[in-house]
Amino acid sequence: MKTLPYLREISLKNEKIEHWNNYPFTIPAIRSIDHLPFSPEVTFFIGENGSGKSTLLEAIAVAMGFNPEGGTKNFNFGTRESHSALHQFLRLVKSIRKPADGFFLRAESFFNVATNIEQLDNEGGGPPIIDAYGGTSLHEQSHGESFLSLILNRFWGKGLYILDEPEAALSPARQLTVLSRMNQLIQKESQFIIATHSPLLMAYPGALIYHFTDSGIESVNYEETEHYQITRSFLANPDRMLRELFEDNQYNTIP
Repeated sequence: MKTLPYLREISLKNEKIEHWNNYPFTIPAIRSIDHLPFSPEVTFFIGENGSGKSTLLEAIAVAMGFNPEGGTKNFNFGTRESHSALHQFLRLVKSIRKPADGFFLRAESFFNVATNIEQLDNEGGGPPIIDAYGGTSLHEQSHGESFLSLILNRFWGKGLYILDEPEAALSPARQLTVLSRMNQLIQKESQFIIATHSPLLMAYPGALIYHFTDSGIESVNYEETEHYQITRSFLANPDRMLRELFEDNQYNTIP
């Protein structure tokens, strides 16, 4: 029997929002949130930079008890407070089942997570934390290798995994490895919520895809996404696409 999603849906606490003209409610996708349900397996947030997908993902993670800069719920370090107060205005509908594992991955601050792991291990007081991440310092690996070590070693199953642009440091081949690992973890009753630009990741079968636009948030099929359509068109005829791209003045940003 399929598990219920650990996070079933979210909505805004409209009654607590006093100033709709303040950030992040100035973002159309954020202010349009009514009842946003989640897949029990994989939900993707997609959209242009600045569309609000990472802002909402971060708010969900913080509201679920994760450290704003990433990590498990046991991480409580902070290097620079940059997250919005959106989590205070989210109403979460959760399953009666609680996840046994979980992680919030932010590509931009994963370096800080790796540093905190080293600091905690240097302080001692218990088994090395790094052993749960593959045993090799995350700082002694490339950015992509450290991401992969995290997903392959630290994600154990029966978990809620919230990932912000996990493809940032991964080659296409490594992204396929992540898809395979995701499938293994989903078979172990895990739920993923992912903000991404990757047409490879968002191809996960049966995933719920939310497109963040200037008009709000809409559910779309994989083949309807701009990511899929542009990638398919480019690979089908790269010479033609490049010729049109270079001739199109709208992309000419050099004065």
